[in-house]
Amino acid sequence: MGAYITRLSAHPEHSQRVGDYVSRLSQLISIIDIELHIDEVTGSDKSLDVVVDIFNRVNSGGTKLSKGDLALAKICAEWPEARGEMKSRIKTWHDAGYDFDLDWLLRSVNTVVTGEARFIYLHDRGTQEIKDGLSRATKNINKALNMISGRLGLDHDRVLFGRYAIPVMARYLDQRSEPLNEFERDKLLFWYLQSGMWGRFSGSTESFIDQDLSAIEQIPGGLDRLLEQLRVWHGSLDVEPAHFDSWSLGARFYPVLYMLTRMGESKDWGTGLPLKAGLLGQMNTLEVHHIFPKSKLYSANFSRAEVNALANFCFLTKDTNLAISNRLPERYFPEVEAAQSGSLESQWIPSDPHLWKVENYLDFLEARKDLLAQETNRRLADLLHGDRRWLEGRRKVDSRPAPDSQIKVLGGISDDVEERVLEDLQRWVEEQGLPRGNLAYDFADELTGEQKAVFDLAWPQGIQQELSQPVAVLLNESMEVVILASSAGYRCFTETTDFKRYVEAEVLSQAQPVYEVGPV
Repeated sequence: MGAYITRLSAHPEHSQRVGDYVSRLSQLISIIDIELHIDEVTGSDKSLDVVVDIFNRVNSGGTKLSKGDLALAKICAEWPEARGEMKSRIKTWHDAGYDFDLDWLLRSVNTVVTGEARFIYLHDRGTQEIKDGLSRATKNINKALNMISGRLGLDHDRVLFGRYAIPVMARYLDQRSEPLNEFERDKLLFWYLQSGMWGRFSGSTESFIDQDLSAIEQIPGGLDRLLEQLRVWHGSLDVEPAHFDSWSLGARFYPVLYMLTRMGESKDWGTGLPLKAGLLGQMNTLEVHHIFPKSKLYSANFSRAEVNALANFCFLTKDTNLAISNRLPERYFPEVEAAQSGSLESQWIPSDPHLWKVENYLDFLEARKDLLAQETNRRLADLLHGDRRWLEGRRKVDSRPAPDSQIKVLGGISDDVEERVLEDLQRWVEEQGLPRGNLAYDFADELTGEQKAVFDLAWPQGIQQELSQPVAVLLNESMEVVILASSAGYRCFTETTDFKRYVEAEVLSQAQPVYEVGPV
């Protein structure tokens, strides 16, 4: 479908209606009958890679089979309860505010058991070893999540970026015979943050996991090798103001802003209470606040990306957010400072009142980005306990944009209204007995890990991993985002009603292709 959308968009008379065309095409595709087809792939000479390649060549018109699918199928053949056991762990994490899938958990089991990323190394392991590996992986994932939440304040799914760093952390923790001291813990967390900020695992996941597992195979010096490897890949690991140029709730530096709020001395503007990790509990007690209200900025003709710039976000309690309402900073900032002295500074607000006026909004953003970058580097240095060698050196790629430009990342969830619509859709999907999608999905370049777009809601492996193609729900997005997603093989929906119709007609009701994999 991506090729047709690209061709349509080349014609001005059609380009404005691409969203409508995507919805219509999706409806047409959903009513196509799918014939039941059974093939067997057997033979002792068929390795995991060979079987997956054969399947995907035969099934070129449908969903691709992942190596994780096949590995889990083999495990379940010898241990039928495996899928249920793994799903019970995933539900426990979901109840705690984190959403993982079976492929991610199996990857973690694989790293703990084999010290490798590729599932082929799990293929010949016995049932008892897999059971033990699942138990150890669960234990060490919990340790990693507790460190990330307790020390960094990243305590829910939205801010848990770099999640494929966690299988590496689980392997490192599993190999340790003694608990980490605070220096080792903080250095490991520094690496986790850096992996998330630069999207290390957003591209070629397996190859990067294998590189990092190799670095920590020998525990002595493992963390230093891990950081050196990251620096060679990315360059200098310090943060510049330009890295806060991004916008929307899916920006990679959105979790960084949240971390600064929870890890530091940020205060609520209504109560003056600190917003530290461990004090307020989960994120649902905090809300994203637009410092300059959206309605005022749109009235002043600022763009969607400018209105929802990361530097226009801060976190406040729900009551404070409601009390401020849609007043401009030049009106409410003096009140906040008079009632809660120092609370504006604690959230990195420029002190110059000239910048609090809507006509100087862009200058405000630039000043605040500078303050945020300084605070991020200070917090990173704190994690290294003064060892600044990892924050120095030449940057491999100059990521700073040209003057008066922004880093180009397409798409994104722009506000809490759109987020609520997507969360309602997530709940509807769960009610159908199907897995939740990835909210604010980070779509990146496979080779470099560079973030290209944020898809509002996506199932990169399909809603049913073995039975459906990648799917993306793109609300209020530009034609560029729809074309990018379609060209990457995603089935795109610009309306929630069309998405639901697809799920009901094609995922839940239609007969699906069935493939059998014989002895390998």
